[in-house]
Amino acid sequence: MKGKITIAIDGFSSCGKSTLAKALARALNYKYIDSGAMYRAVTLYALDKGIIKDGHFDHDFLVHALPDITIDFHFNPKNQKSETLLNGVNVEDKIRLGEISSLVSPISAVKEVRTKLVELQRSYDEHKGLVMDGRDIGTNVFPKAELKIFMTADPEVRAMRRFEELTAKGYHTTMVDVRTNLAERDHIDSTRVDNPLTRAEDAIILDNTDLSPEEQLEFALDLAKSRMNL
Repeated sequence: MKGKITIAIDGFSSCGKSTLAKALARALNYKYIDSGAMYRAVTLYALDKGIIKDGHFDHDFLVHALPDITIDFHFNPKNQKSETLLNGVNVEDKIRLGEISSLVSPISAVKEVRTKLVELQRSYDEHKGLVMDGRDIGTNVFPKAELKIFMTADPEVRAMRRFEELTAKGYHTTMVDVRTNLAERDHIDSTRVDNPLTRAEDAIILDNTDLSPEEQLEFALDLAKSRMNL
């Protein structure tokens, strides 16, 4: 396919960024990188190593440990999914747990963590043909991306989607807890000092409150093809 481009998808938690990014990457035969999984992997490492205790973390201990953290992605042909490797170990399921979700925003706000992971994220874009989703992909990681999409949805719809996702995976939670977690993450992501969640000026807004996954994909594919001059 000619005219390969870089596609940056940003937006709030539980807006379906990863779902759209994965589907778009498959449709275009592009590489997919889940930047959020990278921050979740760092959070899991900090939790396992005792850097996080009782919901709080030791900033200096975390920064000192960063050189010991390696994050890679492996495509699993059995389930046709990209899986996250933390220091060579598959942690895809562990990083999706509710405990990680409640801790990831404070960890991702640490400047040194963002610097390390942004450098790694940028290294994936050597040959274009890449879809990456996150919070600051279009504004910071790939500010020159040919296509930027900013996703949003009604907060109540987002909470219900997250609640149903967790329930389907067997996790015990409540709508109140899910709403609280999403509100806290939105606040931290939008107000952090280093590269907060914000829409790039040239990003196309995609409000998927009333859209199906198929409708979102069709919308994004049309945008991508127009940027690729197909």
